Amino acid sequence: MSAPLAAAISHVGRIRTENQDSGYAGAHLFFVADGMGGHAGGDVASAIVTRRAREADREYATAEEAAQSLADALRAGNDALQAAMVEHPELSGMGTTGSGIVRVGDRIAIAHIGDSRIYRYRVGALEQVSTDHTFVQKLVEAGRITREEAEHHPRRNVVMRVLGNVETNPEIDMGVEDALDGDRWLVCSDGLSSYVDEDRIRAILEQGLDTPSTVQRLVNEALSRGAPDNVTVVMCDIADRRSSSIEPTTVGSAAAPISYEAIEPERTSVSLSQLLLHPRQSRQQPAFEHFEPESEEFLQELLAEQRRMRRNRRVSWGVGAIVAIVGIVAASTVFYQWTQDRYFVGVDEAGNVAIYQGIQQAIGPIALSTVVEETDIAIADLTPFNQRTVEQTISAGSLEAAQAIVARLEAQR
Repeated sequence: MSAPLAAAISHVGRIRTENQDSGYAGAHLFFVADGMGGHAGGDVASAIVTRRAREADREYATAEEAAQSLADALRAGNDALQAAMVEHPELSGMGTTGSGIVRVGDRIAIAHIGDSRIYRYRVGALEQVSTDHTFVQKLVEAGRITREEAEHHPRRNVVMRVLGNVETNPEIDMGVEDALDGDRWLVCSDGLSSYVDEDRIRAILEQGLDTPSTVQRLVNEALSRGAPDNVTVVMCDIADRRSSSIEPTTVGSAAAPISYEAIEPERTSVSLSQLLLHPRQSRQQPAFEHFEPESEEFLQELLAEQRRMRRNRRVSWGVGAIVAIVGIVAASTVFYQWTQDRYFVGVDEAGNVAIYQGIQQAIGPIALSTVVEETDIAIADLTPFNQRTVEQTISAGSLEAAQAIVARLEAQR
């Protein structure tokens, strides 16, 4: 029996106690929802939306129709969240992302909102097909920061568009892509994408393992890096047949009965074992993801904060540079003054014995000594032993000591 061409796994992660992610892999639909961490009822939000999204798991005449149907299901899920918050005020503020694909023959329909991600792996290349609805993504699109800078930005967890919360008519991204034999389509929560870089994801996908084994390996990779967040991975491999050979599978919070009891926001404390086993990941654990409406006022506020941060960094770097320069100058001054308390007897350019102030060494082209007294004693007039000694220089603790050495050389020639 051949391995299934689709799989879904959701793991609570290494630190959290509640799984606020949900995932689904069906005959046509592959979907992930990430409940807003730190908000009461994040698990409820992702479960409600995932259950509504499952209604879009059916055959369609066109991929465009499938994309519209999934987007409509997400909006219906949003309405259900609004109704749940009216009936259960203690859940006010809950929200969730929603990202899914529907396979229609040799095409893929996409509907997406939030910062869960949709990737396509094709012939050794991994491409993020979805666009993150985050503040840092807007900075990237505006050319203010690079993608690499976005990964470490202090506002990287601010999501601008989600389902639930205050949105009554959320804007859903829709699209249609082609599906080629051999493609691997991946839908995941940021529990994977925030802790496993794209190069490593690509490397795992190109190993050619069957779909369930690949999904398990991706989850294990996130767990091996500390995985403080929930991790949900759903994958579909494209083969000649029109659909995957998997029984519809629901994972995460949507797989359990929905409880409307409010959940207290989890603390972001890290255990000693986490620090010992995963020190780098634990130090980089982000604050819980939170939602801010996509308003011009809020964007301007964050942009102003970004400008302040950059200005403060420039000031800090400038002050640091000045302190470093002052330190170097001070150290150089002290060192130079120390060298000028030293003397030695050596040979000058004319081949005569001379007294030098400083030390014999040089820093690049800069000599650390100067001639302070010249003599008419030719080095050639000295005994062979004294010639070698003077050529190698004779150190003296003072000018008077150097003059005494010259007097002895004069007497012995």
